[in-house]
Amino acid sequence: MELRQIMYFIEVAEREHMTDAANALHVAQSAISRQIVNLENELGVKLFIREGRNVRLTPIGHIFLEHMRNAVNALEHAKQVMDEYVDPERGTIHIGFTSSLASYILPTSISVFRKEHPNVKFQFFQGTYYELEEKIIIGDINIALMGPVPQASKRIKSSILFTEKMDALIPRNHKLASFPSIRLTDLRDETFVLFPKGFILRDIITNACQQLGFEPNVSFEGEEMTAIKGLVSAGLGISLVPEFTLVDNIPRATVRIPVREPAVTRTIGTVISSERPLLPTEELFYNFLHHFYTNLGKYQ
Repeated sequence: MELRQIMYFIEVAEREHMTDAANALHVAQSAISRQIVNLENELGVKLFIREGRNVRLTPIGHIFLEHMRNAVNALEHAKQVMDEYVDPERGTIHIGFTSSLASYILPTSISVFRKEHPNVKFQFFQGTYYELEEKIIIGDINIALMGPVPQASKRIKSSILFTEKMDALIPRNHKLASFPSIRLTDLRDETFVLFPKGFILRDIITNACQQLGFEPNVSFEGEEMTAIKGLVSAGLGISLVPEFTLVDNIPRATVRIPVREPAVTRTIGTVISSERPLLPTEELFYNFLHHFYTNLGKYQ
């Protein structure tokens, strides 16, 4: 079994199309087909079901794909460790983040970090709360910036950097728009714009409302923070959004109002694997984040 065969196999498995895989790898389709056949003959199993120009994995092919992804990740990790031990200041940080951290918290953190470490590179993965947990566990990324911070487990280690409030975002012509602050119960009869079910920010807001005896009336949903802000700006409802998503970015025709009694909050922090160490460059960034936000907290 050769590394080239494994890379060809993974590319075909992910694209489910020989020609598309060949184009992506810049090799002839016949070369890929030949190597896949050689791999199947060596293993003594069929990895793909051929359907014209398309292919799909057999059950054993799915199992083999999982193991080969892990093997390739391990090889890439080993090479990167060697490179970074030679010079951690020129390594690459593989980091995941949720969309609500993309507009302010993540860019601010990286901007300050790169003033001290200008040659460090970043590779980003934006995903949902649960996708990021899975990516950490399987090794696709080594560190994630998440909110709220999941509970630690046997496979992940989580650390809180700070706690963030959720503010009400309300259309400018709304009856509550002139209030300096509002209670969460003031929103009992309002139409909400929230993330779809299964998104952690929706769970935070729904749970806070339920604790006060009401269920939020959700009429519109958006999978990105910009979509939610846009729907509120169009007057289609109100929402609760993390305060840092509104820094220098309050949408037109809306107002931001603090929520009290009770305040709705979420934790922001880091998640890493508890089963493998961080790479040297990633450990630099991890330690920086905790030092940076600890110092910020002293001045709040």
